[in-house]
Amino acid sequence: MKISFHGAAHEVTGSCHLVECAGRKILIDCGMFQGRSELTEDNAAKFGFEPSEIDMVLLTHAHLDHCGRLPLLVKRGFKGEIIATSATRDLARLVMLDAAHLQEEEARRHHRHGRRGGSREALYDTMDALDAVDRFGRNATYRKTLSLFDGIEATFFDAGHILGSASIRLDLTEHGRTRKVLFSGDLGPDNRPLLNDADPPEDADIVVMETTYGERDHRGLEASIAEFLAAIRATTGRGGNVIIPTFALERAQELLWFLREGMASDEIEKSLRVFLDSPMAISATRIFARHDEALRPELAEIIRKGRDPFQLPELHFTRETQDSIALNEIRSGAVIMAGSGMCTGGRVRHHLRHHLARSESAVIFVGYAAEGTLARIIVDGAKHVKLFGEEIPVRAQIHTINGFSAHADQSDLKRWLARTRHPEKIFLVHGEKKSMEAFAKGLDPAKVVMPELHQSFEL
Repeated sequence: MKISFHGAAHEVTGSCHLVECAGRKILIDCGMFQGRSELTEDNAAKFGFEPSEIDMVLLTHAHLDHCGRLPLLVKRGFKGEIIATSATRDLARLVMLDAAHLQEEEARRHHRHGRRGGSREALYDTMDALDAVDRFGRNATYRKTLSLFDGIEATFFDAGHILGSASIRLDLTEHGRTRKVLFSGDLGPDNRPLLNDADPPEDADIVVMETTYGERDHRGLEASIAEFLAAIRATTGRGGNVIIPTFALERAQELLWFLREGMASDEIEKSLRVFLDSPMAISATRIFARHDEALRPELAEIIRKGRDPFQLPELHFTRETQDSIALNEIRSGAVIMAGSGMCTGGRVRHHLRHHLARSESAVIFVGYAAEGTLARIIVDGAKHVKLFGEEIPVRAQIHTINGFSAHADQSDLKRWLARTRHPEKIFLVHGEKKSMEAFAKGLDPAKVVMPELHQSFEL
């Protein structure tokens, strides 16, 4: 038995872990690297294993940094089955097709403008993404064990991160010995309005654990909601617009819920115009209504009664490009939620181009920003940023509200790990170095490993 790490090693993105047992090779996630080298060298590089030799992929959830290289895996020879929860399957299809479209657009733009370095090929195209969708087989159900191969079983557990997200435990048997290896996937914080809390198993010999926020706790949710609504009131009061770089999965839906609650309590005007300027977020919101089995019971009950929990009096969906462009004519009194959350691509970059220089406007960051991303550069206090070849001054009010994060904080992570009954070994992944080291301080040093990229370990 072996495990090797081919992404999210000493960094937050690119989750990809390989387990070898009883002559089989099983991949846990196959995600994109995001940030300083998004869609370039790291993603185009060899995986660190031969794709055609992988027997199966188990997918924890549908975020791009966990599923984004599945089409490339298929393009390079993978012919096995992909297993995920039903909700993850639907969302991953959306995410992979969107990623393919964005890469095709970028490749065309690169060729059109004759940028230095010649033509740039997309990592994969829409057909590759559809080929990956075709590899999805069985749907996993929380806490129901699946037999994968002789001596290999998998059980999915609710991770509470986004719709359909899972932690996955592999029960591996080889030469008469069994090892239980638990992959946390990305974990969500407790007591969120849309999803159930993470529900880990109580036994694992080895844990592979995310540490995105391993060094700190989030601000309380109630205080974060109050700050969010106050920022909106202040911005509309001084005649500006609010730009929210939004992750399409979970964050967009949660923010719509908070806006709805804020209007119901008269903390913000019911006439406030809200634009969801993200085709993927619009589709993801529809998928939520399709998977009430993955939601908190009270929210599922609202949906079953035929009510839309995300509807606002002045909510507008802007699917078409020309509708998005038209938003530039609106100079005040609007909240514009657009992807991507880290500002690495998508429509939000155009809105930032039009509003960063306006002191009356505001940009509200409500999620994690990886090192090297435009979001991180702005959050860290840049006075100017480069967008579409222009130097744009940053005069807008910048708000960072980390209490909305879909990631567990340090206390949540510790509670989750404490429920696994003292594993023998803990591999820390999916975190920057400082985050992993801070989280490791509370653990037995003899048990903790922080693997390097492509490093392999005997189990």
